[in-house]
Amino acid sequence: MEGRMQGKVQQLSDSNRRIMEADAAPPRRVYQAWKGSNIFFLGGRLIFGPDVRSLIATVCLIVIPVIIFAAVVSPQLAHGYQNQIGGWVASVSIIFTAYILVLLLLTSGRDPGIVPRNSHPPEPEDIGESSNLSDWPGGQHGSAGLPLTKDVIVNGVLVKVKYCHTCMLYRPPRCSHCSICNNCVERFDHHCPWVGQCIGKRNYRFFLMFVSSATVLCIYVFTFCWVNIGKIMDTHECTFGRAILKSPISAILMLYTFVAVWFVGGLTSFHLYLISTNQTTYENFRYRYDRRSNPYNRGLVQNFIEILCSRIPSSRNNFRAKANEDFAAFASTLSMGRVLSPPKMSVDLEMGTKRQAVGAEDMEDLHSQIGSSMGLERCGTEPPHFVGRKGCSEIASDIETFAEEFGMDNKFTERKKTVRHTNDNP
Repeated sequence: MEGRMQGKVQQLSDSNRRIMEADAAPPRRVYQAWKGSNIFFLGGRLIFGPDVRSLIATVCLIVIPVIIFAAVVSPQLAHGYQNQIGGWVASVSIIFTAYILVLLLLTSGRDPGIVPRNSHPPEPEDIGESSNLSDWPGGQHGSAGLPLTKDVIVNGVLVKVKYCHTCMLYRPPRCSHCSICNNCVERFDHHCPWVGQCIGKRNYRFFLMFVSSATVLCIYVFTFCWVNIGKIMDTHECTFGRAILKSPISAILMLYTFVAVWFVGGLTSFHLYLISTNQTTYENFRYRYDRRSNPYNRGLVQNFIEILCSRIPSSRNNFRAKANEDFAAFASTLSMGRVLSPPKMSVDLEMGTKRQAVGAEDMEDLHSQIGSSMGLERCGTEPPHFVGRKGCSEIASDIETFAEEFGMDNKFTERKKTVRHTNDNP
């Protein structure tokens, strides 16, 4: 028996041998097996979008002007007023900039509210009676009868939630799938390229604080540059143009902050309007609640309390948890051309649940697929991935070893004998 097993193991292809070696390796973390497009740092402690490099430009646009302001304009103010005002002005600008960078990190480096994706589509009987079965033209991922939308009651108003084909789930209300990060995000507002992250339920507050603080910083720098120009005009009794020639850095910073404040200030004003009406950017541009009832609008005061003063929910993903590889992933890869289709997966990879044994229904599917694969041994119908009898024999040997591993060697041998008897007696 031992020699037989060794001979079958030697027949395994190189790809399947690598799969078996990977199965024996230490389990990976969730962030290492993440299906989205996110980029992780510090062992999964920080999660960014795929455009995280844009953060470098954002940080430079904030830090470089402040450094120039503290190094050039502040000493001129100290010299003009002959006191410590220059030191205080520089200190405040540096401390406030550090505070803004912390807000930027909290906005871009944390889970914005990602909904863990399912490992298999929901069963039709679990959807509920409120689903519109007539809206679904066909099955999705092998589950027939799933509707495109499902009705949910929100504050007494009927709201339709959509089925996400990628995450294989019905999105919660106000949830949308970000095509850049490839995740479903709760209370999705938008994907901001300047922070390199989606803006959602868990980081929207920090995003608003970031843009509003950046607005205040622009006004602060602009104001003291204007004060510096005015002091030069009084000291040297010159015109505004000559004062600019004496301190061109102040003029450049005034122009820069004047342009920037229209951007970050306008963004702050727009989001204050969204909060007052309890909308998201996505809803405002797509649904236009001003034309119909907004089920989430609870009044001006309650809207601000909900967005700015409510408790931020914990992340639904533990990125540093061990990701237990599902048996179906092994079977799917072992199939090499879908000789074996993966059984129904009852394990959510992102939730890190324990691996379960192969159920009776999965074993029945495996039995039927082994029977169909014996036809491939005759090379009557070969999958497009293989050409010639060599590919068929390799598949058959792999399936035989796989079947023996799960105690199916006897039935496999009987099927094999039956197929050979059929070939001998056409």
